[in-house]
Amino acid sequence: MSDYRILLFYKYVPVPEAESFAAEHLQYCKELGVKGRILIADEGINGTLSGTIEQTERYMADMRKHPLFADIVYKIDESDIHAFKKIFVRYKQELVTLRYHKKLNPHTDGGNRLQPKEFYDYLQRDDVIVLDGRSDYEYDLGRFRNAIKPSLEAFREFPEWIENNMAEHKDKTILTYCTGGIRCEMLTAVMRDQGFKDVYQLDGGIVTYGKDPEVQGRGFDGNCYVFDERISVRINQTDEHVVVGECHHCGKPTERYINCKDDTCHRQHLVCDECETMSGGYCSTECEKHDTTAAAV
Repeated sequence: MSDYRILLFYKYVPVPEAESFAAEHLQYCKELGVKGRILIADEGINGTLSGTIEQTERYMADMRKHPLFADIVYKIDESDIHAFKKIFVRYKQELVTLRYHKKLNPHTDGGNRLQPKEFYDYLQRDDVIVLDGRSDYEYDLGRFRNAIKPSLEAFREFPEWIENNMAEHKDKTILTYCTGGIRCEMLTAVMRDQGFKDVYQLDGGIVTYGKDPEVQGRGFDGNCYVFDERISVRINQTDEHVVVGECHHCGKPTERYINCKDDTCHRQHLVCDECETMSGGYCSTECEKHDTTAAAV
């Protein structure tokens, strides 16, 4: 049995004096000894943290005593070590940066939720469109088969992209998914606001899908990008698992992400072991030359 756990959670709920609560919650987390990244906004909480089994049990127990967060659903992974180096609890204007022209309520405006088995059954149909609700680098590491890649660097680009690329599909059945579910709450709300009629979201996201005992991650190829020291986790627990990530340099299959060694770049890119050695950890010859030149000055 592992000594540590990683918790992934969120909830959209109005938080009075959210900025003050964020400061109080930071102090609480420091005293408890957990590490991770938690965002607090007027509209709710979004977090992922790691700690010992005792610490994470205490965190969940204390949160369940809070009237706003008592019913939060936690996605739990076991770990041999901390998945974070520090604890950050910050106040933000939005849990997921969207900057939409109007305020959306994911509880009333979002698409219908599908449990993993329901989502899997929908995937078997040939009349549905599957839309990845994440960034391009997450898609490149792993995705549901036949899912559309939006090729976006930031979530706030989605509304314009949908308007320009999905308008012809407004009467079709659209399935959306993301890592833990929070982005698709807003993504489906945006789509419904733009006139899409039949929009669904994978409840609990990819992480929950991979833990479902019946589905076991079927239909998901590659690994899921996660925002902690692990970088990626396996979702498809069956013998169907395949590697879909491609080395940035040579195109060979890989699931290893690294940051460009150049301090002015730090581009995160997929790389195979051989190319990491040959490239010295740089994403391009330009970055290598720039770093070498800077070091010589």
